[in-house]
Amino acid sequence: MNELEIAKQLNDNQENIILIYAFNSVGKTRLSVAYKDYTKSENGGNHAGVYYNAYSEDLFVWENDEVNANANITLKVNYSSLSQFHSFLDVTNVEEKLAIYNPKYKFDFNLDDNPERGIESITFFVDEEEKTPIKISRGEERIFVWCFFLALFDVETWTGTQDAHFFIDDPVSSLDEHNIFITAESISNLIEDHYLKKRIIITTHHIGLFSFLFDKLKKGEKSGRYNKLTKPFILGTQDGNMVLSNVNNDVFLFHLHLIQTIETAVKTELYAYHFVLLRQLIENISSFLGVGRMNFTLEQIGVEKIEEVASIINSLSHKNIYRLQFNKMAEAEEEVFKDVFQKILAKYNFIF
Repeated sequence: MNELEIAKQLNDNQENIILIYAFNSVGKTRLSVAYKDYTKSENGGNHAGVYYNAYSEDLFVWENDEVNANANITLKVNYSSLSQFHSFLDVTNVEEKLAIYNPKYKFDFNLDDNPERGIESITFFVDEEEKTPIKISRGEERIFVWCFFLALFDVETWTGTQDAHFFIDDPVSSLDEHNIFITAESISNLIEDHYLKKRIIITTHHIGLFSFLFDKLKKGEKSGRYNKLTKPFILGTQDGNMVLSNVNNDVFLFHLHLIQTIETAVKTELYAYHFVLLRQLIENISSFLGVGRMNFTLEQIGVEKIEEVASIINSLSHKNIYRLQFNKMAEAEEEVFKDVFQKILAKYNFIF
């Protein structure tokens, strides 16, 4: 299939929430554009929904003011069809979206002389009295742009007209693991606010983000409201063509990606939310073994206190990971985590 055919396939689905894991370089951004074009063609040539993708990020460009030793450095906002809606935003709207990231900076909007052109640029600073302009990091910039769009999504003049769908393409580029999972919460909030009123499509190359959203929507504490309305897919390629595959039996089977992500965390820093990935890995193995029970797999890999370990994994992977689980693992939890993971690798000799 090409991206336009897959866009049609997505549009024909009945579910309100579509979650897509996509391998790198498959063409997620092209798919979002194809979905825009297809839904416009079905809507008399008018935009049917709103989008966040690489093109959204490209609207923001640093003006370093090198002539004046960066004295007036700003983040320029290029003019686009969205500029007309900037007048509905103020600093407070974006600050509310940024709050869960605990930013270390403040900012001001610099408006264009022509109101139709909206916000011309943004000045960042630390000291609210002197307001000396600063350049924020690449990761901070990406978080800011994402929250800017989250605030725009609340502008009914825009999204109330183009109200068929949100298409969110990977708002986690250049983010560290901590902020990726905070972003998972912001996406969860967006879903909770809108999933009954419009379709929400989310694509990501990040297995952790996919796993957490998948877990929340299909198995989490509130999954009863989302489960039947959620459709997960895998976007890959075959013979040079895009392939959109179902995630069968509520199990994400790309276990090698899970293993690679967990191994990296073991070598660097382990946070409590990594228990979700470990539980999904064990569930994948259990499904492959044809039993579907975590305790059986724990027994197979040689865990001694099976009930106790299963209880720890279940408890820590079902907490509110999106806000409360950004702490590092306690020493005892880390020991259990590493022991189970090493036993899995020793038993099954995965090659990755």
